[in-house]
Parts: sequence; structure tokens; C-alpha cells
Amino acid sequence: MKTIRPSALDVSEFHSYFLGAVAPRPIAFVSTVDARGQVNLSPFSCFNTFGSNPPILIFSATRRVRDNTTKDTLDNVIEHPEAVINIVSYDMAEQMSLASTEYQKGVNEFEKSGLNELPSEVVKPPRVKEAKVSFECKVNQVMPMGTEGGAGNLIICEVLLMHIQESILDANGKIDPFKLDAVGRLGGDWYVRASGSSLFEIEKPNRNMGIGVDQLPLAIRHSDILTGNDLGKLANVASLPDEASIRSYADDPEVNAILVSGDTAQRQRALHLKAREFLSNGEIKKAWLTLLQS
Repeated sequence: MKTIRPSALDVSEFHSYFLGAVAPRPIAFVSTVDARGQVNLSPFSCFNTFGSNPPILIFSATRRVRDNTTKDTLDNVIEHPEAVINIVSYDMAEQMSLASTEYQKGVNEFEKSGLNELPSEVVKPPRVKEAKVSFECKVNQVMPMGTEGGAGNLIICEVLLMHIQESILDANGKIDPFKLDAVGRLGGDWYVRASGSSLFEIEKPNRNMGIGVDQLPLAIRHSDILTGNDLGKLANVASLPDEASIRSYADDPEVNAILVSGDTAQRQRALHLKAREFLSNGEIKKAWLTLLQS
């Protein structure tokens, strides 16, 4: 394994490893204004939520590595402590990237990117009309992390209003991740699209008191067929199926065909393969009933 001590590398070199590994990162597409009301729009991928009561969003505007200068967004929120944080969807990814160009101060990136301004309701910076979600925020605090190139400046924002395009809501009125079609940042020129087959669900462990991987039978824990993800699914049950259910399931035609064929090792392998098929389809109980036949 490659081990890196940050202080032993050039900042730009470590920066490449750092952002390549901590990924994907959500993108804050931030609109701000300076003291004269000039608008700036720029994306930042050091960004996330930090509590919902009060609702806090934090992004970092780092000092440029090459010359240790600060970005207009940082200067603007110090002059006028408000911001609109817009969420980037796939259909605006190229325009978002274009807005990251380091135009001279005073150049409006809305115009350069071809995106449209939408007046905000309680803050001065405009929203991005094309964004499916936008947050109007007041800037509570700016926390410098250092004074050299590459140092972050944490911009702590409190959400005053959240705007959601109704077209991305599901039948229950919740945000549908497929309709949001969000974009995340990786290292270098790479991004990720949070849609399609890249989305998957994992049942939250706090809904059950999962038995844990340490309680799985050894033959299952040390299976050369089941993956770590498979074991995690199996271990997230509150209890194993009862003996009556296990005996009854032996009469299932597919399981019975496995039980009457081959030697012990072949049967176990076949049962594990069948269980993995069930796990891939989210059928945890059937997977357990299959595995417990061995």
C-alpha cells in the first residue's frame, strides 16, 4: 500500500491524491454578490450538510494553490454575507463546469455559462433558474483554515429558504434521486452521475438490531462466493429464520434439486451461489433460508 505524508509532497501533488480519493463529493453551485451588487457564480466540491436544526450548509473556498490568491466567492461573502447554493443536475453539468472558469472580477458567470438568473426571495444573490434545488442562505461565519495556497475557508451558511422543482418529487412528495439526477465531483476531470444503475438502496441498520457479521455461521462468514456486501446484508437481520421455516423451505424445487446432488462441498457452493442471487434481488429471507440448508 502506498503511504503518503502530506508534508512530504508538493501541495498540488497531494491535492490530486486527496481529491481523487475523497469522492464523490456533492457540488455547491454558489451565487454571491459583492458590495456593489456584482454577481458571481462558481462551483465548489468541498461541500455538505452539517445539521438540520438549524439547517446548515458548509462549503470551502480554498486559496489557489498556484499563487495563493482568493476566489471572488470568498471575497463576496465577506463583503455581503449571503449566498444561494444551487444543486447541480446532469443536464447543467457542462454549464456548471464552464462557470468555474477564472474570469476577471465583475464578469457575470450566469451570462458566460448561459444559465439564467432567478430573483431570490429573501437574499440578494440570484438563484440558478435551471437548478432543481436551491437554498437561499445567510452566511453565519467564514473560518480560514490557513494562509497558504491550498488552505480552505469554511463558509458556514444557514438556510433561510429551500426551493424544489416539483417535477423531481415522487408520489409521496419526497425528492426522487432519479429525477434529481445529481452530479458529484471526483478527482481530475472526472464527475459522477447519480442516476440509473449507479443508484442503490441499503436498509438503514437502525431499523433493526442487526445480529452482526460476527454472529454469522463460520461457513457463511468464510464463504469464497459471498462478498462483504453480501455478508453485510445477511448480518442486518434481527434474527435467523426459525427451524420450521428452514425445514419447510427444503421442499422448494430449486433448493431440493441442490440438496440431492453432488457432494457436500458442491452442495454448499451451489447453495451459496443461489443465496447470492437472492441477495442481489433484495430477497434476504430467501437467501437465509437457502444458506441454512447446508
